[in-house]
Amino acid sequence: MSLVRVHNFSISLDGFGTGEGLSRDAPFGHAGERLHEWMFTTRFWHEMTGRPGGTGGVDDAFAQQFTPGIGAEIMGAGKFGPPGWHEDPEWKGWWGPDPPFHTPTFVLTHHPRPSIEMEGGTTFHFLDASPAEALAAAREAAGDQDVRIGGGPTVIRDFLADGLVDRMHVVVAPILLGRGVRLWDGLEGIEKDYALEAASSPSGVTHMTLTRTGI
Repeated sequence: MSLVRVHNFSISLDGFGTGEGLSRDAPFGHAGERLHEWMFTTRFWHEMTGRPGGTGGVDDAFAQQFTPGIGAEIMGAGKFGPPGWHEDPEWKGWWGPDPPFHTPTFVLTHHPRPSIEMEGGTTFHFLDASPAEALAAAREAAGDQDVRIGGGPTVIRDFLADGLVDRMHVVVAPILLGRGVRLWDGLEGIEKDYALEAASSPSGVTHMTLTRTGI
């Protein structure tokens, strides 16, 4: 069976995966871009944004694992758009006409709408479904490839709580946010189900990988 994976998900030292006050002009609220600064100099990010160059090293090595083997993505409503996006029929996500997913992408929302086909192979499907139901739909779309859980923190936490995540890459950024949405709340003891490895980077972040035991 295909694996369920999380990649490049950044949290603060105090466990927040996004800040407070999300809006159209501030997708991560008061956190701004600070959670993701480690990625912006990498070769991976330069390739994704159509620029030459970029750095190698440990940050790039982890970031590059984002795409290979992924056949579908699941994300939450807060990753797809700011609060109230469902009231705007023209809203098609933050990423412009060619989003970076290039697979069927399932958006979990209490306000479903017709699917949107974008450039580059991304099609957004909107589901009001449980994690298990969404995963079944994503696995069917992915074929024999893996499914990526893209965030935000609430969606990843829900999939972890239901025992549906096989491999997870979390990046701990050396900042304190103080408020926002935490990743780990309610998941006490979940580390017993995973083998944990950590790698420090010269950029100041720590890459943590969690692999479900027995896979």
